[in-house]
This record gives sequence, structure tokens and C-alpha cells, in this order.
Amino acid sequence: MNLRFVLLFSLVVLSFKSFAGGKIKYYFTQPVNNTVSTGENAVYLNDRMGDTIVAYINRAKYTLDIAVYNYTSTFPAISVAVNNAYNRGVQVRWIYDSSSSNTGIPLLVSGVRRMASPPDAGAYSIMHNKFMIIDANSSNADDAIVWTGSTNWNTQQFNTDYNNAIVIQDQPLAKAYRDHFNMMWGSTGLEPNRPAAKFGPDKTDLGNHNFYVDGKHIELYFSPSDGVNDKLIYTMNTASADMYFAISTFTYAADANMLVTKNNTGVYVAGISDGGNVSYSPHTILSAGLGSSQYKVHSGSPLYHHKTLIVDPSDVCSDPLVFTGSHNWTVSADTKNDENTLIIHDAVTANVYYQSLYADFQSLGGTLSAITGCPSAVSEEMKEQLMIFPNPSSGNFVIRGAALARSSVDISVCDIRGAVVQPTAVVKQGEQIQVTIATPGIYFLRCVAGEVVFVSRVVVNK
Repeated sequence: MNLRFVLLFSLVVLSFKSFAGGKIKYYFTQPVNNTVSTGENAVYLNDRMGDTIVAYINRAKYTLDIAVYNYTSTFPAISVAVNNAYNRGVQVRWIYDSSSSNTGIPLLVSGVRRMASPPDAGAYSIMHNKFMIIDANSSNADDAIVWTGSTNWNTQQFNTDYNNAIVIQDQPLAKAYRDHFNMMWGSTGLEPNRPAAKFGPDKTDLGNHNFYVDGKHIELYFSPSDGVNDKLIYTMNTASADMYFAISTFTYAADANMLVTKNNTGVYVAGISDGGNVSYSPHTILSAGLGSSQYKVHSGSPLYHHKTLIVDPSDVCSDPLVFTGSHNWTVSADTKNDENTLIIHDAVTANVYYQSLYADFQSLGGTLSAITGCPSAVSEEMKEQLMIFPNPSSGNFVIRGAALARSSVDISVCDIRGAVVQPTAVVKQGEQIQVTIATPGIYFLRCVAGEVVFVSRVVVNK
């Protein structure tokens, strides 16, 4: 049997079973370093990213919505898989960028609906997404899948450039992506409606930003409607131990300044930027602020195409997270382009992406000196003293623990932008405090009771 067929068959089988042990999968196009794994190994696909996309397309039963910046004829197997999906009755819709070559689009059969983004002009620039939504509205919630990340659909991006992809099996998230797709499509139906279609600055924030998958809190944002660069700066500011960046195009000086500021306050900051950024101000800021031991430039070919921030992978007692998607750190990405971003609050996810960054950094001659252990942790005795429940809630949270019997207890709350929020009520009764927050959203609640400092991310549902 042909070896490539065996490998592709294996990928297809894996794609059908891949969510048995978890609903989130991560893939990388370049070697990773599993020696720094804390349990779940990062997966290097070794020239199989395109085959993996095909395997997921082959899962589609009812609907397939694709929004990809550039798909070229260098990897025709994707068009074959999409055409096969159409022929078995799957409703297929495809949005692509009008300014890119997209030489693979003519390979689609005529029945596959497609629409190009508006021209790159004025306030609008490009449709830069790289996401696919499978069976978002299936009666079986397990059918719903989102594929996203940094990878365009061509052989160079799959096999040569540095890229990542993340696949999430979650129907609420898939529906949120589909709502956004429909806004660009101009319709909820099979046929596009160009007059009603909204791209770039014409789009609106549809809300629905917070999801919980496998116990992980995931935030979803789209550009330019959702103020993503503000979210990026806020996310950087949450780092307490270490922070790493892997970025393709980096022109936003404010982002570079925040990285240097956090480094100067004691957070270990290191990262990699593609060589195409050396003429932009962030390169100058990072070179001076981090130095060559913490800031590496990937020059020449292949492209360093990630768009990723990793926060506190070495500090599981903090809020370890990954910020990733199609969004480069540029003014255009923030104000003109169609982009999507996920923020995944999870120590395992942070470590998986760290395994990739660690390998990349080593390949450039660098050595990472990340803080190890759990530097923000309190003792086991202190951790047992305080707990908060229920979380999420409708707005009423109970903090309980022996430490609250102290005479001096201070409660403070801030929102995800760092603005102080006044709780509606704080009622203390012995070893228990009830805190009420009226407005739905995500907050950080801080409780100081003597020597015990307790910080928890809390969610108020509608």
C-alpha cells in the first residue's frame, strides 16, 4: 500500500477519533520540543497540515463554511475534498480575499458558492482570516468544529513556513464563528448577498465572546469591530512570571513598549519576529529593550508566520493563556482587516504552544531562561483557606475560608480592561463573604485577608 495513502488514511481515522480525549487539538508545521512538555505533547505534523485539513473536511455532513485569505492550486487535494463534500450534499460557502492569488478557487465545482472580499482600498484592506466551520447547526452538537490559526492554504504554508492551527469541537463557538461568517456573506442562506455583506470597518461587534470548552475559558474576538489590540495589550499586562511572543508582522509600537515594560518590571519576556519587521519601530524597541538574548529575528525564508502570545506558561497559579489566530500586530489588522483571535485560558494550552516557541528559539541559537515552578503560588495551607463559588454565576459569589475570620479583609474588583468596578454589595459573615456584581462580564476579584492574597477570574452570566 502506498505510504502516503497510509499516512493520509491514518489522519482521517485520527480526525474522527481526535476529540475522544479532549475537544481542542493543536498542530504545528515546524518541529517542536517535547522535552519541555508538562504532559500533553505538541504535535508537529511534518508536511501533513494540508492532509489534516482534508481529513476534517471529510467529516462534514451538512454545512462547510470557509473564510481563508489565500488558497492556491499547489494543494489541489483540498478542492477535491470540498467538491466531494458538495457532491454528497454538504452546503458549502467560501469567502476569499480579492487581492490574493487564490489560484485554487477555480478548482471548485460550480455549485460551491463563493464570494471575494471587496477591493483593498480606503478604509478596508484584506480578508485575512484562515478559519473553517463544520456543521455548526447540526442536531448532534459533537459534529460542530472550528479550524483556525495562522495558516493559509498552500503547500509553502503547510510544509515550509512556521505556522500553527487549532481545532475546537464546540457548537456554541462554531455558531459564533458562523454568525460572523454570515455578516461577511450578507446572508444566513446558501447564496451570498453582496449588498448586505459587511467587511472590515463596516462590521459590528456581535457580542458572544466567552466560551467554556473542556473546562477551559476561551475568548473570541474579530477585527476590526472588537478592539483586538486593546485586548492584546491587556493580556500582556496580566503576565506575572514569563511571556513569549511569536509574530509574523509587527508594526504596532505600543505592543512592543508593553513587552519591554513588563520585562523591566521583572517578567521574563522573550520572543521571535519575522525578518520582514526589521524596518519597523517595534524591532528597534525590542532590540534595545530585550537584547539579543531574549529577542530573535527569523531572517530570510521560510516565513515566520505565527501570530501568538503565550503568557505565564511556567506559572500555573497565575492565569496561563495563549493569544492566537490570524491577527498580526499591526494597525491594519486592528482597524481595517477581517481577522479572528482566540484567547485560551489554560495551562496545558500555554505549555503546548511553549513547546513550539522553545524549539523555534533554539533553532535561532537562543536559550530560554524562563522562571520555573509556581512563583505566584501561596502555600498549600493558604490555598485551602479560601475558595470561591459558584463561578460562573448570575452575579452572586461566595468567598469562604478560615482566613476571612481576620478583622481586616479587603475586596476589590476590576474588569478585563483593568478598570476598577464597584461591587453592588459585599456582605461579610464570619468565615464567608458574599460579593455581588450586577453587570454581566468577566472580572478579576481580589481578596486580601491578612497574609493571604486571593485572586480569581470570575464570570457573571446574563
